[in-house]
Amino acid sequence: MHPIAFVDSPAGAGAVQRALAGAAAVAVDCEAAGFHRYSDRLCLVQVSTPAETFVLDPLATPLADCLKPCLEAPDVSVLMHGAVFDLMLLRRDLGVETLGLVDTQVLASFAGESAVGLQALLERRLDVRVTKKFQRADWAARPLTREMIDYAAGDTRHLHRLAGVLRESVREQGRERWAEEECRRIEQAATAPTEEETVDPVTRVKGAGKLDDRIVTALREALRWRDGIARARDRAPFRVATDQALLAAVLAQPSDVDALGGIRGFPSRLARERGRGLLQALQKVQRMPSEMLAPYPSAHGRRKRERRPDEAVLERLKAARNSAAVELGLERGRVIANHALRSVALAQPKNLAELASVTGVRRWQVEALGDALLEALAG
Repeated sequence: MHPIAFVDSPAGAGAVQRALAGAAAVAVDCEAAGFHRYSDRLCLVQVSTPAETFVLDPLATPLADCLKPCLEAPDVSVLMHGAVFDLMLLRRDLGVETLGLVDTQVLASFAGESAVGLQALLERRLDVRVTKKFQRADWAARPLTREMIDYAAGDTRHLHRLAGVLRESVREQGRERWAEEECRRIEQAATAPTEEETVDPVTRVKGAGKLDDRIVTALREALRWRDGIARARDRAPFRVATDQALLAAVLAQPSDVDALGGIRGFPSRLARERGRGLLQALQKVQRMPSEMLAPYPSAHGRRKRERRPDEAVLERLKAARNSAAVELGLERGRVIANHALRSVALAQPKNLAELASVTGVRRWQVEALGDALLEALAG
């Protein structure tokens, strides 16, 4: 197996840039800190050529100049697995975009694989077994152990071989253009401008929509209290206290820190160290006049109610899709997703050209099952 180098210095990054120069294909993966930390910042970038693997530390040295020349070259294939989140990290944290994405998860789905996770594919296609030991490791922690570095490298060092095997399967089935279109769609989604959406935090708490206005207002204050602690500690909010623990505290209305710490599921140490701030916030809400309370946001305030398609039409479209999935040997969601079928049912296209213009419908889907969908629409 080829060597693995850990790179955490400008000199090392420069050597990697030279090693990648002229490469026809590179495999890339990223590790973020979102499971443990407040921010999901980029913590590692793994890059493999067919001959060597580099595990790069973006917390220790700038990487944009190292990676841009290779990853943004139109003639370089960038092999990734389940690329959506990693492309977002590379663009947001390094300003790096890709132009030649080859997503092995997409290839696997078009090759007819039902289990498209990397571990399952490595075992099935290459007889390579990898451990899950560090699947939820804190990648922002330093120093990294050699075992962690080797584990991270495993996400890219086999991708060249895996991509070759899967490409051959897709080629044999005549689905190369299908996979190409999906990969370009993924790249476009990662580079499209996004609008920051302010979401009321109470809408993320299960059952909050059934609470009265005073409890909802108190819960919102509790969530803000937790968010401030999580941000200061650089910890994921749920690792400070769970949503349900906060809701239990709001409902119990504890009178002091000891009572707060005694609530089931509420961290006693957190109650002792920071609980007074939460109690003060909850008591302030209890004294608020009713006209100052902020209720759970109404449905029309968050988004307009979506039009619903005719259920009989939608069921016919699903039946056509399901038949095509069996014929093609693909998962139903890969053939066409339910949300795209709903768009088709609402748009009522009359021909293939109109079908191709429906939001969410791919060109290859029109080619593969367009006639069947139009027939289903006609009843």
